[in-house]
Amino acid sequence: MMKSSEVLSLKQVSKSFPATLRGGQPIHILQQVDLSLSDSTSVAITGRSGSGKSTLLQISAGLLSCDSGQVIFENRELSTLDDVRLSMLRCRRMGFIFQSSLLLDDFNALENVQIPAMIAGCSEKEAQKRALNLLQTVGLADRLYHTSDQLSGGERQRVAIARALVNEPAVIFADEPTGSLDERNAQLVEDLLLNLVAERKVALMLITHNNVFAARCDFVYHLHNRNLEVDA
Repeated sequence: MMKSSEVLSLKQVSKSFPATLRGGQPIHILQQVDLSLSDSTSVAITGRSGSGKSTLLQISAGLLSCDSGQVIFENRELSTLDDVRLSMLRCRRMGFIFQSSLLLDDFNALENVQIPAMIAGCSEKEAQKRALNLLQTVGLADRLYHTSDQLSGGERQRVAIARALVNEPAVIFADEPTGSLDERNAQLVEDLLLNLVAERKVALMLITHNNVFAARCDFVYHLHNRNLEVDA
């Protein structure tokens, strides 16, 4: 068995936001959080609404800076990168899936998946080849030329999964990817996402309120009182 390698590491990460109420006292969201992700490994983060789960994801992806601590992605500390390098790193080495698929309405499924590859520097031919392969993998070979309004909610999320994988990322950040789906489609998306993580040796950070989905991940943490706790 191949030894997994660390992709992402959070060390003593803290985050607060200024408040206009409460006498101007800052609102502390995260306090000295430690977390690591390795390839082929899925990590679920649970917690009540407002506990800071999405903030943790945004900090992990370099979308939001932390007050203190370190975020190290593939041996690079994100705080040392400027906006241009951060944006390219996210494009080439990270994939994102949200509760809403966020597909581009004026483009079909194939185009929605291939556009990020072209932004990352792929030729149109190579980008289309990758997109076609992934859409076939997620079971949408017969929906290539359908726009988002012609796809069901589950199909849109499968396009979003294909899009997240098109640049062969080291990590996928998924924020409530099944939150807007019915039970059947949620199950399909869960199975697909977890299988692809294993097959493609990608790390997964999953934010979810779905305890059943979370339990299928390799590690489950609960965000409570600004700290991450291992979910027993």
